[in-house]
Amino acid sequence: MNEKILVVDDEKEIADLLDVYLKNDGYTVYKFYNGTDALACLKKTLPDLAILDVMLPDIDGFHICQKIRESYYFPVIMLTAKIADTDKIMGLTIGADDYITKPFNPLEVVARVKTQLRRFQRYNPAIGQPQEKNEFDIRGLIINKDSHRCTLFGKELSLTPIEFSLLWYLCEHQGRVVSSEELFEAVWKEKYLNSNNTVMAHIGRLREKMKEPAKNPKFIKTVWGVGYEIE
Repeated sequence: MNEKILVVDDEKEIADLLDVYLKNDGYTVYKFYNGTDALACLKKTLPDLAILDVMLPDIDGFHICQKIRESYYFPVIMLTAKIADTDKIMGLTIGADDYITKPFNPLEVVARVKTQLRRFQRYNPAIGQPQEKNEFDIRGLIINKDSHRCTLFGKELSLTPIEFSLLWYLCEHQGRVVSSEELFEAVWKEKYLNSNNTVMAHIGRLREKMKEPAKNPKFIKTVWGVGYEIE
């Protein structure tokens, strides 16, 4: 199993309770008590399902759900003390898949999580990701997986298989910061070790071939201390 569940609730007792029950069922849980930290987590880790409280101290759950639906399709369960039909309708309208009101039985929440994941995995083989694409066109950078060709502003780039795979992975995860560890393990299919500069060296060669300025690249951005991103 080991699906990743994002839990956001400012009531620590509730968040901690869900954390315990979900982990006991084999899920990996990313737990937050505010919306800001939860949105920051989404840039680094893509969950398979989110459980969002509506009433948060900074950003409400409806806003987080809207931000998720701008890029992702994984299931969202709204969890709130609000019982008005208008709140339920709003949550479902902006893209939530289910709605649970407090107080609740944590076993029921786990059961609904399983139901949503099972339904989503059945109809969406590429879990949590937009539909699989064979070509990306990002501001003049065109990369095609089938032909294994890449052009920049109409000029073909001569890429090694490793360079192509790195660039494809970044394009496939456009808008998300990808860590060096994730890139290495996805492309080289080996365990990443600390102080491994392999990814950095290949990214440097990629930028040279793309004639990217080192200080302010237009395509492959460095997020210091985190990884790389194609915006």
